[in-house]
Amino acid sequence: MAGKSDKKKADGRQIAQNRAARHEYFIEETYEAGIALFGTEVKSVRAGAVNLKDSYCRIEQGELFAFGIHISPYEKGNIFNRDPLRPKKLLMHRREIEKLHAKVTQQGYTLVPLSMYFSGSHVKVGVGLCRGKKLYDKRDAAAEASAKREMERYAKSKGYRE
Repeated sequence: MAGKSDKKKADGRQIAQNRAARHEYFIEETYEAGIALFGTEVKSVRAGAVNLKDSYCRIEQGELFAFGIHISPYEKGNIFNRDPLRPKKLLMHRREIEKLHAKVTQQGYTLVPLSMYFSGSHVKVGVGLCRGKKLYDKRDAAAEASAKREMERYAKSKGYRE
């Protein structure tokens, strides 16, 4: 007999990912945060209508907010739809927020939403504590990825297996 706990654990799928953030920043640490959404926003999230590109997080008055997360309006939502780009409150423990605030203000880090996914029936946001890359860092990373691809292509053509 399947209970509530079985149904809750079954989900865990990825909704959206911020690939540009991995190109633009060095990701030092990652955190998991809940997100406060309205009903029609949750329905849009379930449909996968989310874009994390150009989004960032900011701590205001001891609370963590995400700006720039675009959740498309739900087609059947009519008057209940919210502004797609409204600031969304991220839910974390106060101690974690204070720790992040200290790092962001003193050490020059940035908070960036990296991914959005389901954890059970809840929507979660993966938040990264990031440091910006310089142009030469981006070039080095691109050259490294290109070399790795080239080696894999060569190994595949010669019939090598890992």
